[in-house]
Amino acid sequence: MRTSLLCTAVVVLSLSTAASAEDKKTEKKAMSFHQLSANRLDGKPEKLSDFQGKVALVVNTASECGYTPQYKGLQALYDSYKDKGVVVLGFPSNDFGGQEPGTSEQIARFCELRFKVSFPMFEKVKTKGEGQSPVYAFLAKDHGEPKWNFHKYVVGKDGQVKAAFPSSVTPDSPELKAAIDKALAEK
Repeated sequence: MRTSLLCTAVVVLSLSTAASAEDKKTEKKAMSFHQLSANRLDGKPEKLSDFQGKVALVVNTASECGYTPQYKGLQALYDSYKDKGVVVLGFPSNDFGGQEPGTSEQIARFCELRFKVSFPMFEKVKTKGEGQSPVYAFLAKDHGEPKWNFHKYVVGKDGQVKAAFPSSVTPDSPELKAAIDKALAEK
């Protein structure tokens, strides 16, 4: 009887250790931003792994929003940080107030003519609710869905979300720049 209990304990301990090792493998294989892809405004697919090793500032944009002037600050941030390994990625969305009604061509023209945007812009996506894009499902998982246009996510070089900021945090705000600098400092 005693040997039987001892064997049972050893089996349970072995199973527990095996499960623990499997959990660690799963943790190491956590989903990454770099496993996703999205279509650029011109319709061409882009693997987000193209940005691996860079810090990405992901922003849901809109052309007819009170926050639309943030495009200027996003472009300035991109210009000053791109050589340091930062990329700004714009994802137009019509989720909030119908403030991005345009086609991809109209959005591209607006961004180019009005704000001289040169950072990567993607096709319109759903940032929340039913039909949410895989990109925003990933971003929102641990950091919440956007509450409005120009919500910002800082994604580290490793493809994990490091911080999220509401629309009211501007591209030149000290807290956003601090989060970007911290993500840049990580290996």
